[in-house]
Amino acid sequence: MNQQALTLPAHAAADPGVLPGYYAILRRELLLAMRSRGEAVQPAVFFVIVASLFPLGVGADTQLLTRIAPGVVWVCGLLAALLSLSRLFNSDYLDGTLEQLLLSPYALPALVAAKICAHWLTTGLPLSLIAPLLGLQFGLDGGELWLMVITLLLGTPLLSMIGAIAAALTLGARGSSVLIALLVLPLYVPVLIFGAGAVEASLSGVDYSGHLALLGAGTLLGIVFVPFVAAAALRISLD
Repeated sequence: MNQQALTLPAHAAADPGVLPGYYAILRRELLLAMRSRGEAVQPAVFFVIVASLFPLGVGADTQLLTRIAPGVVWVCGLLAALLSLSRLFNSDYLDGTLEQLLLSPYALPALVAAKICAHWLTTGLPLSLIAPLLGLQFGLDGGELWLMVITLLLGTPLLSMIGAIAAALTLGARGSSVLIALLVLPLYVPVLIFGAGAVEASLSGVDYSGHLALLGAGTLLGIVFVPFVAAAALRISLD
């Protein structure tokens, strides 16, 4: 176990608070991601490769590529985000770090929120920034490309939050990666519909503000409630 990576602020016992623990865990997770760059870039590489295969397989029909672009990019991004969910809590569970976090004076939901944020920063954010380059392969113009980035920035945090609950519920279970996929894929469907639907609506000349509003509302609700739900799931899994 990497004790240095687990170091929390020295004043924790006197004044735990919320933000010091949050920032300590966020910094730890980002440092660990930088030390294991191979694992960190896997979702982005998967995203690029799989999305790039569709233009090769479908052909050079620009109208067809443009029509399927929102769904293809969103499905590829969803699957790429799914790749790293099993590692969200599992490595800390295996080396005993997770038990130390539960026993720390910090509020567990704040620590969970930090881990979810780190997962999004290392997975969802890169996917959102790469998406315009992939959209060019499908013949999307500037407006649709920026809209795709906005939908991914609004929707990928929700993917990380939903995945965190599933990862906490399946902690320590055999074949947890498969269980996570079975749990989250049905819950990802609304995010996929509204994310891809916003770009499709723009392509059709229809107002897409409702899609963005629903994505934003879902993410805000997740920010408020998911850390508490995931923390409770972790306690149940460790009991």
